[in-house]
Amino acid sequence: MAAMDISKLDTMDRIVAGASVVALIALFLPWYGWSDSLYSVSVSGFSSGFWGWLGALLIVAAGVYLVMLRTGSNMPKTSIGPGVLVLGLSAVGTLFVVIRWVTLPRGSYGAGGISSFSYGPRIGIILAVIAGVVQVVISFRLFKRSGEAMPWAK
Repeated sequence: MAAMDISKLDTMDRIVAGASVVALIALFLPWYGWSDSLYSVSVSGFSSGFWGWLGALLIVAAGVYLVMLRTGSNMPKTSIGPGVLVLGLSAVGTLFVVIRWVTLPRGSYGAGGISSFSYGPRIGIILAVIAGVVQVVISFRLFKRSGEAMPWAK
C-alpha cells in the first residue's frame, strides 16, 4: 500500500477535502429541531431522514476519493474519470441534502414569552448545504481543468 502524501494536494483539492470534513461534522450537529422558551429538542443529520444523511455521506465520499487519488493511494480503476466521479458525487449529494432541507417542516408561533415556539432546520443542515455547494463549485472547476469528457460524450 502506498503512503499518502498530503503535500500533493493543491488549493482546490484542499477545499474539496475541507468541504467533506465540514459535511462530516455537520452530520453530528442538529439538523432539525423544536424549541420554546423553556425546552429545546433537536435531531442530528443521522436521524433527520435517509436522503439527508445519504447526501452528506456522498459529499464526504467525494472528498475522500479525491484525497486518496491525489495522494498516491492505490485506487481501483473506474470506467469514468476521477473529475466526473468527484463532481457527480458532490452534485448528487448536495442535491439530496438540499431536497431534505426544503422538505423539513418549519414554523413558529407567538411573539415571545412563555407561549412561543419554533420548529425547523438547524445549523447542521445549513452547514451541510454550504459545504455541498462549495464542493460542487470547486469540483466543477477541477473537472473543467482536467479536460475529461462526460461519459456519454465519448
